[in-house]
Amino acid sequence: MKKLLFLLLVLLTFTAFVGCNNPVDPEGQKIVLITDKGDITDKSFNQGAYEGVKKYAEEQGIAYDYLKPEDATDEFYIAAIDQAIADGATVIVTPGYLFEPAVNQTQKTYPDVRFIILDANPANATDGTLEENTHAIFYAEEQAGFLAGYALVKEGYRKIGFMGGMAVPAVQRYGHGYVQGIAKAAEELELADGAVTVSYLYTGDFAANPATQAAAAAMFQSGVEVVFGCGGSVGQSVMAAAEAAQPTGKVIGVDVDQSADSDTVITSSMKSLSLSVELALESIFETGKWDKDFGGEVANLGVLENGVGLPDDFSKFQNFAKADYDTLYQKLVDGDFEVSSVIGEFGDDGTAAEQFATDIVTVNVISFEG
Repeated sequence: MKKLLFLLLVLLTFTAFVGCNNPVDPEGQKIVLITDKGDITDKSFNQGAYEGVKKYAEEQGIAYDYLKPEDATDEFYIAAIDQAIADGATVIVTPGYLFEPAVNQTQKTYPDVRFIILDANPANATDGTLEENTHAIFYAEEQAGFLAGYALVKEGYRKIGFMGGMAVPAVQRYGHGYVQGIAKAAEELELADGAVTVSYLYTGDFAANPATQAAAAAMFQSGVEVVFGCGGSVGQSVMAAAEAAQPTGKVIGVDVDQSADSDTVITSSMKSLSLSVELALESIFETGKWDKDFGGEVANLGVLENGVGLPDDFSKFQNFAKADYDTLYQKLVDGDFEVSSVIGEFGDDGTAAEQFATDIVTVNVISFEG
């Protein structure tokens, strides 16, 4: 992931020197992140975004904070945004698809407040628009999932699992790309029909709880060797189940490098959450590029922008090396491998993933009994 960090930092430097406009004086400003169904200790999506806020704000001496809504509804999201602004927030960061309706409304109510929304665009809400005070950031999760799935099969795994949280578009793209990567590697290895199976499940939430851990444990007990824990704190339940399933249970982390969270994590399917938030904040407070390049604009970060990837550490792999990963990554950049971002209907129970199955790779959808 060093390449990702380097190129994004180059982009940060580039914007600092080209056509500077009028940066906002940090004095009296405040950045507030509003969490979605998770919190800033989920060791995943919310935490990754919050770390970008925290790092930038502390470096620049800007006040910052976070709020967790009472419930994951439009009403409570709007109430949290209202409260943050009443408390002095001038920049609001909202991670997640579920914020689209709330940001669609509040960006118009508070035209002098800047909004940074991740994995979402308020224009997608009913009667939605993307206003000049809002910047939307998307990531090519399907490419990140593809990289992880491909690596697993090349490493030698044949019984593979996916446990997503809510079936929102970002989670769906991760899972569908994951299956595509598995299928591509299996095809290249010319494995026999039915050689690879993928157990596929959504929990319907992003929480870590006994029911989610039990579902992950059932996967491992059925013979699954490695599970992609894709959905905020869901991954913590998957890791706990994997630790109980030693020596065989392994985990793929999500959003950020989760290798420090458990020895069972062999790699992580990541996106540049922290740095992309920092880049947007820098456009406000340092480069003055918000009005020109960020406000009212959508950023789509994939392999071409080095916005997704796996960590550089492949020490927990025996057959798939860093050089193999670099070759694979370049094939995605060059367009030799194309990954579909099709997600099907919202509320997908996992069956949409079956469209990416092949004769070699079977996708078995599991119902979650929480």
